[in-house]
Amino acid sequence: MSFLEAMQQRYSTKKYNASKKIKEEDIQSLKEILRLSPSSINSQPWKFTFVRDQKTKEKLSKVSWINTEKVLDCDTLIVLSRIDNLEVFENQIKEELPEAAVNYYNETIKPKPESYIKSWFDKQVYLSLGILLSACAEMGIDSTPMEGLNPEDYDKILELDNYATLVAVAIGYRDEDDHNQPSKKPKSRMSIDKIIDTV
Repeated sequence: MSFLEAMQQRYSTKKYNASKKIKEEDIQSLKEILRLSPSSINSQPWKFTFVRDQKTKEKLSKVSWINTEKVLDCDTLIVLSRIDNLEVFENQIKEELPEAAVNYYNETIKPKPESYIKSWFDKQVYLSLGILLSACAEMGIDSTPMEGLNPEDYDKILELDNYATLVAVAIGYRDEDDHNQPSKKPKSRMSIDKIIDTV
């Protein structure tokens, strides 16, 4: 299957088959794919939490609004968080990044308000979200990106010190009766001429 075909077939899964499990080697591949995600100046201001324990998923499901069933029935819930402590981030880049990258941060990003800096972190995490969804599609794993959750409660349940939850992704395999799959509900996108320009 080509990447284009994988993207044509991927969709936000609404109903999971709780009995069908993802192979452990595929979970390990997704972890490595996330580790390799791109970020501005290789800043990597993130943490990815793979939740497979059913008791933890049950706790998270109660603070996931309309996504309760997806959290409960998916094979794995991946929580994407950004660093919420600027001191922790600055110590991290001093240890991990070359001097030129640290200087870029200090001169270009650090003088901005804290809200701007954290928004910049958010953008890096959302780059990794796109990589994750694409990787799942290519691997034949169904997924659902979810902002419909209570981030503060997620942080408490997962004990995310110095990090803040942004989004979660349920992954697994669709239930045959899922009404949202392309075979039952064709994908709806604007026409290419409305969103793509060539100059």
